[in-house]
Order: sequence, then C-alpha cells, then structure tokens
Amino acid sequence: MIKVYIVEDHLVVVEGIISLLQNETDIKVVGHATTGEDCIQFLKKNTCNIILMDINLPDTSGVELCKQIKIHNKQIMILALTTFNQGSYMSKMMENGASGYLLKNVNKEELISAIHTAAAGGIYFSFETGKIYKSTLIKQNEKSILTKREKEVLKLITEGYTNALIGKLLFISVDTVDTHRKNLYTKLGVKNTALLIRYAVENDLIE
Repeated sequence: MIKVYIVEDHLVVVEGIISLLQNETDIKVVGHATTGEDCIQFLKKNTCNIILMDINLPDTSGVELCKQIKIHNKQIMILALTTFNQGSYMSKMMENGASGYLLKNVNKEELISAIHTAAAGGIYFSFETGKIYKSTLIKQNEKSILTKREKEVLKLITEGYTNALIGKLLFISVDTVDTHRKNLYTKLGVKNTALLIRYAVENDLIE
C-alpha cells in the first residue's frame, strides 16, 4: 500500500485529490496539512511513502519544506503539485530532492502514474512540466559554458556598449572584447549582435 500525505492549504484541492485517489486499491491518503509546520509535526509521529506538496504555503515555501523533509526522511518521496509552472521552481525542487513536478490541472491517470513512479524510486514529470524543465536545464547549461568574462561582456553588449567602451570598462583591449563577442556568437549559435541580445534576453542569460 502506498501511503500518500497531502500538503496543501486549499481544502477544495485536498478534497479533489482525495476524490481522485479514493478508489485506488494500492493507494491510501493518510492525511493532509495546510502548513509546513503541520507537516513536520505529522512526520515526527507518522510516516508515509509519498508527499504531494504545494509550492506556496502560508508559513514557508514548498522548496524549503522539501529540503527539510529530505534531510531527515530520505525514504519519503516528494511530488510538487502546484500552479507554478516556472522552470526555476522545478529546478529548486529537484535540487532539494523532489521526485517529480506536477501542475494542478493534472488528470487522474497522470497523478496515479506519478505516485507509482515516485514510489518505485523514479522521477516523474508531466508532458507540460517536462518540456519546461528540459528548457530550463538547457538554459542553465548555456550559462555554465560561458566564462565569467564572457558573461560580463554579454551584459555590457545588451546594455548597448560598443567594443571600445566595453574594453575601457573591463580594462581589456578592443581586440580581446571582439574575441569574447565572437566566442559568444559561437557558443550561443547566433550570427550578429542583434540576435545575441535577443537570445540573451529571451533565455534569461543576463542576471
């Protein structure tokens, strides 16, 4: 039997989840909490296999709660169940030990599949969240392949500075700036400054 615990402050959502799972012979909802603190207190005396967790809670974030739980309860698998579809939240949840990420518009089949997958030690993303998370990982990889100096040059390029001015600000030669610019073109797969700026802005490469 897979024991499921729900951490969600909207009772109508809790009731909806319970309704979706109530006829499953191998899944049992063992309780729910409306705050992170209530969840922590529950886990001090009880256990479960899966936690369905919202990101936005009254007293804490699901990201932080996920981190706390996994430190002391590594055997519990956590699935984010939220309205937040930003890749940054997905990355933070996964970095803190979550076993998957679902949006609240998930259907019954997906929810059950996610629970079974997580219970078996796997990772589950719905089609929609999977695409977003993959895109986020690609962007993070692109950031990581840029050197510190390339990021500095890129930032100044997006602010409209010429090679000469960038050179003065960074205390490097114009030729060196041009080399960095060409390296940025190559690494990011663009052909000119306009496309470079557009790509950097659209993919959040500028902090």
